[in-house]
Amino acid sequence: MIDTVEPTTKLLRRDLAQLAQGISMEEARFLVDLYYDLQKPRIGSGEQIRSLESTAKPHQVLDWMYANQQAQERTIKAALDEWTDQDPAGRWAKSIVGIGPVLSAGLLASIDIERAPHVGHVWGFAGLGANQKWEKGQKRPWNARLKTLCYKIGESFVKLQNNPGDFYGKLFVERKALLHHQNDQGAFMLAASAALERRKIGKDTIAYAHYSKGLLPDAHIHARARRWVVKLFLSHFHYVLYFERYGQAPP
Repeated sequence: MIDTVEPTTKLLRRDLAQLAQGISMEEARFLVDLYYDLQKPRIGSGEQIRSLESTAKPHQVLDWMYANQQAQERTIKAALDEWTDQDPAGRWAKSIVGIGPVLSAGLLASIDIERAPHVGHVWGFAGLGANQKWEKGQKRPWNARLKTLCYKIGESFVKLQNNPGDFYGKLFVERKALLHHQNDQGAFMLAASAALERRKIGKDTIAYAHYSKGLLPDAHIHARARRWVVKLFLSHFHYVLYFERYGQAPP
């Protein structure tokens, strides 16, 4: 595999700590978005390389592209790692299994603690507030970037639930088990009925079979448990942000 790194990338790595100090919130948001945008073509290149390898066909140019795509991702991640190291909340977030430099940077760049004295403000901004709806013709009531980031955080906790150092993933498992128990007891009949009225669900689907019986399907339970654990994590992150800014616990 060809390993090619541009001179500018080498320069960035050499002076990364100094360069990262000057990253603005706007630049951090852009770098987070760019990191995830770069993953898509890199994954596609990797799949194509494996396909060509299986038929013993040459793929030198794809190898070169793949190596450079990886280098770009590593550079962005390293820069954001340096940037988040400058903030106590960033360092705290990265201490959590499942939260790396990119997710930590996304949180720091999206949440303005001076505009969020209560964690409810953060939940609402992330689209996790109770009964939040985006009505037709109205402006989106949450930040799409932060909502997507929170989804990634939740799925990261889910995937790493068996990691020995995990904390939030295990809470997700406990919460999901509790919700399943409550579901079996009929605690979510109103929610199931509302889902049938609000959404177009095919009558031949597993989801409809559950909703029509007053039960939530497993995917719905999974989403509820994931949402709950992400809100818990955000409440802890908000606490650290607030304490670091004001020197006291949030109201």
